[in-house]
Amino acid sequence: MIPFEYRRATSAREAVAAVAGRPGAAFLGGGTNLVDHMKLGIAAPELLVDVSRLPLDGIEETADGGIRVGAAVRNSDLAAHPVVRARYPALARALLSGASGQLRNLATTGGNLLQRTRCVYFQDVTTPCNKRAPGSGCAALGGYVRYHAILGASEHCVAVHPSDMAVALAALDAQVVTENTEGERRIPITDFHRLPGDHPERDTVLAHGQLITGIDIPAPPDGVVADYRKVRDRASYAFALVSVAAELALESDGSTIESARLALGGVAHRPWRARRAEAALTAAPATGQTFERAAEAELAGARPLDGNEFKVGLARRTLISTLQTLTEQAQR
Repeated sequence: MIPFEYRRATSAREAVAAVAGRPGAAFLGGGTNLVDHMKLGIAAPELLVDVSRLPLDGIEETADGGIRVGAAVRNSDLAAHPVVRARYPALARALLSGASGQLRNLATTGGNLLQRTRCVYFQDVTTPCNKRAPGSGCAALGGYVRYHAILGASEHCVAVHPSDMAVALAALDAQVVTENTEGERRIPITDFHRLPGDHPERDTVLAHGQLITGIDIPAPPDGVVADYRKVRDRASYAFALVSVAAELALESDGSTIESARLALGGVAHRPWRARRAEAALTAAPATGQTFERAAEAELAGARPLDGNEFKVGLARRTLISTLQTLTEQAQR
């Protein structure tokens, strides 16, 4: 066993100061991901600062009609909250499709955003992995890539982000609220996670010692319908091969798309906001042909690997089917 220090923080400011001042320190929240990595030998923090008991477990409605979700809110509690179920059904469904009931009872909102890839090579310390050991190489290239990226990857890393919740938040234009030694900072969720580039070891834009304290989700546009659809190898406790979070609003005549917000999961190093598809949908007829054009526009830049080519067609069909279902729902 590798020894480490443990400290329980009594305030966010104290937690930030403790971690920021120690390069080998880390925050401990729900622990479902970090503790696994400590057991596997992927992570070896010198100091764990426990933030799980900080008063960050509330869900509050904001003056503009949105909600503020504390970083320590459990995934199961967030999914069951009546406001989330009524106004943000895609988020509720995304949460319920993740992991298992037992894990959702422990996992926190902040921890969910910070979970690391489940790439088999990242979790196997006997193989080279640029995310785990920068400069060592990427064993996934030429290896088992069924779950790996088709968008936004680099020669240094082809892993995907595992979160379902983060995909829904990307489609909802959420903001991550953080605290560092200089005070509060808000980060759009679409800017929060990084593509691998030359530094795949960096999952997010957070600086060392920067603590997630909450997530702000704006009010949904009037008249929208939303859904989260996840395609996986088995019905539960499986990560997405492809997932789609979608929010759609039609004009009053029901034939034209007024607005669309889309994000894909299981296809990139971060939740993938589908901006090209959104542009193709906005102000266009709500028809199957439009949906096909939108899917093609988004996936034109896909670069599948030898072994996950099926993901391109799967993402296309899942996106089109989700949009068709939402259109039918909006036209009722």
